[in-house]
Amino acid sequence: MSNSKGHHHHHKLPDSFEELRTMAIESILIEKGLISAEEVDELIHHFVSDIGPMNGAKVVARAWVDPEFKQRLLHDGKRAVAELGLEMASEELVVIENTSNIQNVVVCTLCSCYPWTLLGLPPTWYKSTAYRSRVVVDPRSVLREFGLELDDTVEIRVWDSNADTRYLVLPERPRATEHMNEDELASIVTRDAMIGVSKVEIPS
Repeated sequence: MSNSKGHHHHHKLPDSFEELRTMAIESILIEKGLISAEEVDELIHHFVSDIGPMNGAKVVARAWVDPEFKQRLLHDGKRAVAELGLEMASEELVVIENTSNIQNVVVCTLCSCYPWTLLGLPPTWYKSTAYRSRVVVDPRSVLREFGLELDDTVEIRVWDSNADTRYLVLPERPRATEHMNEDELASIVTRDAMIGVSKVEIPS
């Protein structure tokens, strides 16, 4: 085994056997020259930024333009997303709608339960102890750190994911988007808005 240094350096012990095994396989593949650290990063970025959130964004955009689909989505999320060819695993999907006076935010206080099918890989901050513990007791301050300033009259509801149930936030549709079609709307929906730590903004 060579003693090359340019690879990923993991400064903390992995949280699970699966994570340890993944790191070991990654190290061996890099060591043998079958894949580079840059390619690994690119693949992860692809899952985080492209594949996952795009699925959820399509669901949100469809709900914004199709009131009947929206009602089905809020009533039975798992069945509704299946209409778009998105198959959830065994867990249920609960979709919660943000309004002008209610802001929903999702957390998993025990680990990092997350709707992978719709949002891809969970962001690092979602898995962090700080987020998992603080967003339950002081959600307003946590959202402020994400840049989301909410009026005191807005009620914040925190939803705790578990092994049986995943949550997806249906963000408010921004004003002045009546001219945008479904694909254009999907392009402005972000992962963070579907977790509930930000709102959907129209690009300037």
